[in-house]
Amino acid sequence: MLTDVQQIQQKILPHYLPESQLACAALTVVPLGNGHINQTWLVRTMQQAFVLQQINTQVFPAPWAVVENADLIARHLQQQQQVGSYALQITTPVRTLDNALAVDDAELGFWRAISCISDSHSIEQMRNPEQARQTAFAFGSFAAAMAEFDAKQLQETIGDFRNLAARMRLLTQQIQRDSHHRVADCQQWLDFAFSQQHVLAEVAEIEAKLPLRTCHNDTKINNLLFDTRQQPRAVVDLDTCMSGYLMYDFGDMVRSCCASVAEDSTCLNDINLLPDYFAAISQGWLQALAPMMTHVERDSLWLGVKVVTLMLAVRFLTDYLAGDCYFRISHDGHNLERAINQFTLYQRLLEQESQLQTLICS
Repeated sequence: MLTDVQQIQQKILPHYLPESQLACAALTVVPLGNGHINQTWLVRTMQQAFVLQQINTQVFPAPWAVVENADLIARHLQQQQQVGSYALQITTPVRTLDNALAVDDAELGFWRAISCISDSHSIEQMRNPEQARQTAFAFGSFAAAMAEFDAKQLQETIGDFRNLAARMRLLTQQIQRDSHHRVADCQQWLDFAFSQQHVLAEVAEIEAKLPLRTCHNDTKINNLLFDTRQQPRAVVDLDTCMSGYLMYDFGDMVRSCCASVAEDSTCLNDINLLPDYFAAISQGWLQALAPMMTHVERDSLWLGVKVVTLMLAVRFLTDYLAGDCYFRISHDGHNLERAINQFTLYQRLLEQESQLQTLICS
């Protein structure tokens, strides 16, 4: 649902701001970020600033779970911060004037507000290996700070989010429906996806040995805020935080930060994983988490890289067949281009496997 600023000011902001701030000429509401899923605005008055977000309830059918999880995580991180076990800043829910975590408006949908961290910015693309190390250390520090939190307290915000077997089943369903007559456009990549089903057995075997952790599940660099010195300042976007396995957070970080080109690039010959970035991410991740990780968790990291890359390729392809209803697209065929890009990256991973695996332990 597209919402204009006037609607936000008339219907949503009165839940958060007193009349004196609503009527002030200094009030501004401007779009923020370029996420695939939710719509986000930065709200400023003379007295305060906060992030206002409309939750996409097609993607998050239980939006109260999203905001309640975020509240639990923020409370735990604040406790860790107070005892010196978490050095990053924390984004916290901004409650309504009635002390609610969100606004569920019959016309405009589900809205929540989050604290704004001043003098910070996000980065869309990794610039050098040191930044890769810092990113991994920040996400690793988040995971380490959540280690004592009972992950089972978190509600599921997206079902089977990191479940490759479930993702393959959804792909099969879309093939059978072929409601948009697109199967013929991508038969080569469908064949390749199903040729990799042997990975499912490897995943099932190792998951049975892994401890359940609180996982961020979207460990891209643009989900970090940086300060003016280009140092990581806060981990943000907790919408997909759920119980899970650390190999997937590591894998998603590598997939998104170490690829040589953007995930929708059509220059397939240029796609590969950058070894120096991969080594830096491995170093930062283990620097933050090595003391608490089990041997099996450490051994699972490379599998996490492969599975997350393959899984995202399958998700892009499934969404293409379904009519592009999950990921935002900028042109026809965008999700197919993304899928081909990620399948190609996955193929490069297999080619680079022996070289890259050794870098995790170096």
